[in-house]
Amino acid sequence: MVRIDEPAVDLGIIVAVASSYMDKPVDPKTVVFGEVGLGGEVRGISQGGIRIKEAAKLGFTRCILPHSNKKTFQGKEDIKLVGVKSVEETLEIVFS
Repeated sequence: MVRIDEPAVDLGIIVAVASSYMDKPVDPKTVVFGEVGLGGEVRGISQGGIRIKEAAKLGFTRCILPHSNKKTFQGKEDIKLVGVKSVEETLEIVFS
């Protein structure tokens, strides 16, 4: 059994499971984070700006994150931000 106390990893775990199920890899330069509700909606997370800055420092070039966090981010990091509102939208973006 795995127990995770950080809700910001919900979306990343869903993408990882979908990647395994579909046998399709996720671009290794893409980072994914966000909290997911029971209806599949992607909710904003705390410290989104810090997470984006760290991802850019680690060499990620694309960040898939909650739409609400994208709207509020003020940084100038060299990383493409893709805001999403649902799991369905996320999977379309990641695997298209």
